[in-house]
Amino acid sequence: MSFETTIAGSLPKPRWLATPDELWAGWLHEGEALREAKRDAMRLAVAAQEEAGLDIVSDGEQTRRHFVTTFIEGLAGVDAEHRATVRIRQRYDASVPRVVGEVSRNGGVFVDDARFLRSITPRKIKAQLPGPMTMVDTLKDEHYGDREKLALIFADILNEEARDLDAAGVDVVQFDEPAFNVFLDEVAGWGMEALERAASGLEATTAVHICYGYGVKANIDWKSSLGPEWRQYEKTFPVLAESSIDQVSIEIAGSRVPLEVLDLLGEKEVQAGVIDVATDRVETPEEVAALITSITEHVPSERIYPSTNCGMVPLSRPVAVAKMKALAQGAALAS
Repeated sequence: MSFETTIAGSLPKPRWLATPDELWAGWLHEGEALREAKRDAMRLAVAAQEEAGLDIVSDGEQTRRHFVTTFIEGLAGVDAEHRATVRIRQRYDASVPRVVGEVSRNGGVFVDDARFLRSITPRKIKAQLPGPMTMVDTLKDEHYGDREKLALIFADILNEEARDLDAAGVDVVQFDEPAFNVFLDEVAGWGMEALERAASGLEATTAVHICYGYGVKANIDWKSSLGPEWRQYEKTFPVLAESSIDQVSIEIAGSRVPLEVLDLLGEKEVQAGVIDVATDRVETPEEVAALITSITEHVPSERIYPSTNCGMVPLSRPVAVAKMKALAQGAALAS
């Protein structure tokens, strides 16, 4: 059988759109010029994925400064101008928006982007949303004072957005929850409750992305402290196996995740990270194929969707393109 390939999240932005090689990079345009530049960048991102041979494409998050805060900043009750510095994922400090009142969604945040994406490609499309737990870990809450309560409120808001994405023709709605690999004791409680609420009632395939973070220094340093085997997934996978989520997107390539933890996912589909985004080294198709073949010892081929470990926004565009080609070619070899 053939494998359907995809990327986990972001792609590097063109130098004429935003400062390259940087998270939270500032825009280089304003107003209508920025809107036009974002659309042009989306076209390039889609073309790069199609030319690489990927099967399920996304907008490469070309309209977002950050995969979490951009969605938060699109909500009422949030002050995105007067930001606060907080420690996120217990690893590094970041400038984040502040929740200063009752949060609500006044309209689609990424829905217009999804409609545009649907209009420019005949392939299956995927849209990413931040997960509720990761959202509450990437802001300064000055109103609710209760992470669980705020996460459940965000879950309802995310569900509104996800249903609109579904109606716009999105085939896969993915919720990014890197916080699931950090706040392990809370995942089985309100973390999963919030995720289930966010993903409820969709016709599109639902996915949750749980990785060890972008290829930036703070994440690389954290990984080096995790020992010879990374077994965080052992706490989350059994809970996910019992959930209504269709797919689980995880990090495998270049990691110390033992493949036997995949046995804990039960009947779930797996977006298997077979491309390491924490290095500029481009994998060979043969290396990708070998890793996919190893994964088939734990997950049936029909439930495997080869992918990247995480987003690639910190990488250069040539490296990201080369990695996507290796992904598609490696999946074809393994088929």
